[in-house]
Amino acid sequence: MKYVQPLLIFSLSLAVSLFTVEAAESQIITVGSSDSLSVATLSGTVIPFKEVTLTAQIPGRIEMISGREGDRFKQNDLLLSIGDDDLRAKRQAVQAQMANAQAAVQNAQVQYNRELYSPRSESPSSAPGFGLPIMMDNMFTKNMGSFMGQGEPALERRADLYTAVTGVNQAQATLMQTRSQLRELDAKIRDARAIAPFDGMVLKKMVEVGDTVQPGQPLLNFGHIKYLRLQSEVPSRLVKGLKKGMLVSVRLNNNLETKARVAQIYPIADPGKHTVTVKFDLPQGVKAAPGMYAELRVPGRISSGNAASQVAIPETALIRGRSLPAVLVVTEKGNSQVRLVRIGEHVGAHQVVVLSGLQPGQRIIDNPPPGVRSGWMPGQLHGSSRAEK
Repeated sequence: MKYVQPLLIFSLSLAVSLFTVEAAESQIITVGSSDSLSVATLSGTVIPFKEVTLTAQIPGRIEMISGREGDRFKQNDLLLSIGDDDLRAKRQAVQAQMANAQAAVQNAQVQYNRELYSPRSESPSSAPGFGLPIMMDNMFTKNMGSFMGQGEPALERRADLYTAVTGVNQAQATLMQTRSQLRELDAKIRDARAIAPFDGMVLKKMVEVGDTVQPGQPLLNFGHIKYLRLQSEVPSRLVKGLKKGMLVSVRLNNNLETKARVAQIYPIADPGKHTVTVKFDLPQGVKAAPGMYAELRVPGRISSGNAASQVAIPETALIRGRSLPAVLVVTEKGNSQVRLVRIGEHVGAHQVVVLSGLQPGQRIIDNPPPGVRSGWMPGQLHGSSRAEK
């Protein structure tokens, strides 16, 4: 019992001292417009370094899909195939036509050579009676007719050669046509298979095995995710503060703080939104995924009205011991209320930007006790605070 009284006196003294410090540190401050902010917070989305949408080039039924969302493939790996039995049947028919065309070309060339070196009009084998009639024609009849102006053997032979040449050209044209048809069918058969254009991952599937597709219908999204990027729509007035290669601060929605490098600034602004698309390269190996939300901090203010709504408060005004950032706001009735806020980057030595939840002119309590509840005011013991609303 002799130790109880001194212990009790020490505890009361400690409580009084803590209360004195708490009452001295806790104070009501007015939130004002932070005109000194020179950093704007923008929203962005994590995107793959490269992304393509593979679409159907021919009508048909999906026969095979190599993987599902999240599966990785190497360049030139088969991703998807469409049934091509009818195309292969047509290809066999065209191959038969091409064989006939090749035979016709060879026959036409043989006939041309025969007419060139052994004209049929002068061949004794083309007439009966040991070739005597045609020999008599060549010796007397043709010469007499040419002398009298009733025939021209040289012109007739040239016409026969031209006919033979025309036959060769027509046969070769038919062969070229069948070869073109074969190449067209080969291209369609190739289009029936979706090949990975680069090393990457399947991001999204739009079809399943057994689905019937038409040309132009999306099949799947494929992206290069070894390197990731951020894409943000930056207001036009802020683009002048960005340069290719500069680093900006980024906070991903998994509370990961990192840096991103400006990779590409589009040369044309959106006429409706008056924003410019800007892409930022994330560090290799960062723990992020396509589609993830991110906040970027770029030089400048979004606008005069928006800059006034983005206020800066002391870090000590944030209530400690809560999972989400909150402050204690003094209401018009003279009591306090816990309010969640969305905070941005840190500015100065001990200031933090409040993106939403506070407006200039509102009063908050600086240095509130840990775990404080609505209704607490400076000068009150934490134990006497009212229940949280």
